[in-house]
Amino acid sequence: MAALLLFAASPAWSQDVLPDPDPIAADSPAVPEVPADPVAAWEADRTTILDAAEVDLEAFEYLARPLVVFADNPRQPQVAEQLRLIEADLNTLALRDVVVIVDTDPDARSAVRQTLRPRGFGLVLVDKDGRVTLRRPAPLSVREIARAIDRTPIRQEELRNGRSSTKAE
Repeated sequence: MAALLLFAASPAWSQDVLPDPDPIAADSPAVPEVPADPVAAWEADRTTILDAAEVDLEAFEYLARPLVVFADNPRQPQVAEQLRLIEADLNTLALRDVVVIVDTDPDARSAVRQTLRPRGFGLVLVDKDGRVTLRRPAPLSVREIARAIDRTPIRQEELRNGRSSTKAE
């Protein structure tokens, strides 16, 4: 559930606005700062779900596999279902270097949306080399997503070289 907090708070996060320090709460523990850079945010916590508004897919090239959840409205039932499926097993995706990105505002015309050009609800997986490896118009389980990743040549090479594992650490 913590991963969705970043997405839910994304308007403030995407504008790099942090809460004003409260002088009365000076004795309370410090709240960790959310990195303004989406790559840094993902590297700090690989279970973070990012808002597409500030994401540049090229920044993740050869670093992570973007998994983008598209919709025309954040209240679409498919969005809630897909995020529930993802949240149920975020660690499996994190072990495969997946960065989850959500874009539910077609009017914002994010760079991610302009690059991948979805229609309605869609799930798009981009491999580390920038190629689209999966495009589905309905929610998928993490198991199905992981299988699609594990079939890619880049993932096969990672497994042969011992880099990244499918077992929980």
